[in-house]
Amino acid sequence: MIGLREDSDLSSSPPRAPSTAPAVTGRLFAEAGLVASVLDLEHRPEQAHMARAVAKAFADDAALAFEAGTGVGKSLAYLLPGIVHAVDQSRQLIVSTHTISLQEQLEAKDLPLCRRILAGAPETAPYAAFRSCVLVGKGNYLCTTRLSHALAEKASLFSDDEYGELQRIAEWAEQTESGLRHELRPPPRAEVWDLVSADSSGCSRKHCDCNRCFYQRARTRLRSAQVIIVNHALLFALISSGGAQSQGAPRETPGVLFPDDFVVLDEAHTVPEVATDNFGLHVSSHTIDRVLKHLYNPRSRRGLLGRHSGPEVHRLVEDGLSAAERFFGALAGTLLAERPVVRLREPDPTENLLEGPLAALERAVARVADRLEEGRERDEFLEQRLRIKALQVAIAEWLSLADKGQVYWCERGGRRQTIVTLRSAPLDVAPALRAHLFGCGTSVLCTSATLAVGGQLEAFTRRVGAEDARTGAVASPFDYDRQMRVFIATDVPLPSPQDARLAIESLIDWVRFCSLRVSGGSLVLFTSYSDMRAVAAALQPEFAEAGRPFLLQGEALSRTELAREMRRLGNAILFGTESFWTGVDIPGGALSQVIVTRLPFAPPTHPVLEARSDAVREAGGNPFAQITLPDALIQFRQGIGRLIRSTTDRGVITLLDSRVVAKTYGRLFLDSLPQSRHERMTRVNREEIFRPFAP
Repeated sequence: MIGLREDSDLSSSPPRAPSTAPAVTGRLFAEAGLVASVLDLEHRPEQAHMARAVAKAFADDAALAFEAGTGVGKSLAYLLPGIVHAVDQSRQLIVSTHTISLQEQLEAKDLPLCRRILAGAPETAPYAAFRSCVLVGKGNYLCTTRLSHALAEKASLFSDDEYGELQRIAEWAEQTESGLRHELRPPPRAEVWDLVSADSSGCSRKHCDCNRCFYQRARTRLRSAQVIIVNHALLFALISSGGAQSQGAPRETPGVLFPDDFVVLDEAHTVPEVATDNFGLHVSSHTIDRVLKHLYNPRSRRGLLGRHSGPEVHRLVEDGLSAAERFFGALAGTLLAERPVVRLREPDPTENLLEGPLAALERAVARVADRLEEGRERDEFLEQRLRIKALQVAIAEWLSLADKGQVYWCERGGRRQTIVTLRSAPLDVAPALRAHLFGCGTSVLCTSATLAVGGQLEAFTRRVGAEDARTGAVASPFDYDRQMRVFIATDVPLPSPQDARLAIESLIDWVRFCSLRVSGGSLVLFTSYSDMRAVAAALQPEFAEAGRPFLLQGEALSRTELAREMRRLGNAILFGTESFWTGVDIPGGALSQVIVTRLPFAPPTHPVLEARSDAVREAGGNPFAQITLPDALIQFRQGIGRLIRSTTDRGVITLLDSRVVAKTYGRLFLDSLPQSRHERMTRVNREEIFRPFAP
């Protein structure tokens, strides 16, 4: 985990003068203001309305949930008021996003635009000198101190092929500016990177040269930054580890990550899911294997223990590895024998074979640390002891179902489905968010193009524990009646076990027809990997024969790379599942059609949804109406929102799930479309009905 501030003045802030953000924001976004004049754009009333609401919330340290339709320009509507408020009040603005693409857009495009706008007039020019940085996890940075130690201790730490990898990292260290792992191609081997990354007590201000260590240099920029960009996963991981209070701030000091900061959560529709994922246990067989082999690898006979211990301690590591293999093997052979994800309803599904070996190893590592003098090596062994202890505690909690407010389950994953993971998540994430985000005495803005259900934001604010938040919404300025056409295939069989094969055959036929009738690119959204693979296997040869590039999620390219390829190719057909329903931005003809193969209802058997449904049912409610349907409507709106990204875009939405017209709840999905007109078609009349825009 990243160390946020090891040496800051964490005392309570003195009283401040009122913020100038509302007044400055009003002038920036006025009809003849700097935003319109510097960028040579038409005045956008929706953007101005949002910016004023955001500036007022920042000035009042209030929570705000604000839905801003696609094209409003919400990034500038929160960045400009946020920058003015941060500079004016000597505070730090935390901007958190869900996707890498939005992080990159904020850093490379939106923040430079803010500098241009603010520099456009003498009275706002001082704000243009704001400082910004991107906050990433500590383990992403190379630590030059640990690298030097690894090179010096190569004989005890690395095998010959691992040492070759270490040399490659050392050569890269002489060239890289940032020391960030993702810049090294091909990516470094995990077991080697673990010994040189900054994710260790061995990387700290007292051990490292702050002018040479990549992480310490990044921390220096972080301390002076007024705008800090982070992602939701890291934000909630930091919050769950204590946030501002973990850095020594008095409890009465406002702040989420840093004393007196304030926060923007963009793509906030993902907050409940990401927070749920980070406020629970996550212990895998792979994690334990890496932690133990980091200390000593029986195969290579090398590791951190190296010259600091003898065969007796090495055997303790081997005992731990053997116990882990038997423990996770027992779970794989019982709980996970028939299904890859299983909820744990009763405690102690298997014997805790790891308790004794991990306890013995923890004591041995503590003895090694006690023999060492104060310094980097001792700190590293003390940290390893804490990691082993944390694993012990987590496994015991999971086996005993210790927290009644958590849902516990077990899952099998990895490429070969051999990694077993113990998981838990809060049944209700609102109390944790209420306490550690919205209850921190500082402003928190949640914004997205899709926060509302049925035009109301109360369901969202209640779910995230922000019941007292202000709310607001502005519609998209796009002319959807002119830019979008909607078609619904009404003869696709309804999903059911009995008609599964017929439904897949129908999907294959419809995806073939609709994709090849549109000359630009098509994004085909699935809710099931198995459905996607089945349709892909049938159609990939036909797409190749028709001269159409075909892209498939889950193969060689990442989501970001797939989106980049789709933009470059201009007429590709891309098949994607859950992660492609949100955050993908492909403007122009490269995305001329979005095909929704199934309405995005979450699997009712997932342990978290199952447990929450049980709780709603026990309270006399309807889980489908209260949980499943609202979540599906939000994701549906996100998927549809991939199509029109600018005023010049045109394209078609094609719905292949006949439940939108066959079920009573289908009207809610149709009402979620940004325009009210649609045309229905079947295989009999589709040649006449389906009319995409001309190229």
